[in-house]
Amino acid sequence: MTAPSQSSPSFPSPPGGFAPAPPQSTRRGVEATLLAAATLITTLSFVLVEASQEQAVTWDLAKYGLAYLAMFVVAHAAVRRFATHADPLLLPIVALLNGLGLVLIHRLDLAAQESARYLGTDAPSPDANQQVLWTALGIACFVAVLVLVRDYRTLARYGYTLGLGGLLFLALPAVLPSSLSEVNGSKIWIRLPGFSIQPGEFAKIALLIFFASVLVAKRELFTTAGKHVLGMDLPRARDLGPIVVAWIVSIGVLVFEKDLGTSLLIYSTVLVMIYIATERVGWIVVGLALLLAGFVVAYNTFGHVKIRTDTWLDPFADYNDTGYQISQSLFGLATGGMGGTGLGSGRPSQVPFANTDFIVATVGEELGLIGLAAVLMLYLLFVLRGVRTALAVRDSFGKLLAAGLSVIIAVQLFVVVGGVTKLIPLTGLTTPFMSYGGSSLLANYVLVALLIKISDAARAPVVPQKRGPAGPQIGDAPTQVVKRP
Repeated sequence: MTAPSQSSPSFPSPPGGFAPAPPQSTRRGVEATLLAAATLITTLSFVLVEASQEQAVTWDLAKYGLAYLAMFVVAHAAVRRFATHADPLLLPIVALLNGLGLVLIHRLDLAAQESARYLGTDAPSPDANQQVLWTALGIACFVAVLVLVRDYRTLARYGYTLGLGGLLFLALPAVLPSSLSEVNGSKIWIRLPGFSIQPGEFAKIALLIFFASVLVAKRELFTTAGKHVLGMDLPRARDLGPIVVAWIVSIGVLVFEKDLGTSLLIYSTVLVMIYIATERVGWIVVGLALLLAGFVVAYNTFGHVKIRTDTWLDPFADYNDTGYQISQSLFGLATGGMGGTGLGSGRPSQVPFANTDFIVATVGEELGLIGLAAVLMLYLLFVLRGVRTALAVRDSFGKLLAAGLSVIIAVQLFVVVGGVTKLIPLTGLTTPFMSYGGSSLLANYVLVALLIKISDAARAPVVPQKRGPAGPQIGDAPTQVVKRP
């Protein structure tokens, strides 16, 4: 047997050479198809609501459907132009959640109009019209971020500036008079003639960027192990700065603005980001200990925290006052059962603030446990795609920022659903993309735009770098005489 010739190539080149590799698919066609499916589902949902409430299909259907379609055509065109390789699922998931929220707000508008006719009073202006306007402004902010933020890594340079701005945004309602900042007992608004804004919604994004930049720049400081207790490396006392700052900010929001939801949201997200950056369980232990201590102090010191906690423990003890809202929510969820009463066939308007804080109860009543689980799966899929982006992106700042943007949606959803279902005390947070309100919608569209920008960088093909001038070839290298030892 003879050995094969070493000079013959293993894979002979075909005549004409090898064909170039096909270009990587951007999956924008998949995104367009999913957006079309979201539009179809939203339109059919409007038809069901109209048929159930009015027994006829009105022009409101065409108005809302065409506005919805036009807005997300613009959003898709912006992604196709400025974030070519972005994850194709993020925008369609947001579009479907936004569309379902718009359907439910329109359904509650019809209930309010029917109640006004029964009482012989003037019908209130439809909230759905205002929500369409807020969605259009949200899409405008979405497009603006895609256009202006060419490289998300430049945000790390302004981390401290954004952190200071976020703190000022959080503190501003607390120092304003109650007539300009307080709504339903919480001082979280800036109320101007004909316009109101909730600055904390934008502050949370600025603080996320700040903590991501600090954790990347000072990572060696946070990963230094302290005392070893019960198999865990606890952080050193002098390294607790970020978590102590987050704790103080959260307690300040809770005390001066009476906003349990925002304080819990910011603190939990920062704690998760620190754990992701350090991979040390000790930070979680210290963070939870501070959280528990803060809650005990707040419960024994501030009346509004005690009232919310007592209402959570037994809402029926004061059914006609503090427990009315959560009790009605539980009744609505029980009425929906597994399959729901059907869109337009329930009585979700019996729950106070059904289109804002308690829109999850509206979903549970009219779509049932199955429909509510489907909506929660959409949120879960959004968070998982965000975490996948964090794993795929190549730089540390992008990893932490993408993880923080995803975690804050997950924490907010847990706090909202937990409060509505009596798993945890009520916090007053709104459901992302679904609840009525402008500040939350605008801020969340900015969040989605940043996540899409990071996803675009993570999925973009790696451009091979040009090599420098080659060194001397082996054939040109001078010969040397090597003496034997």
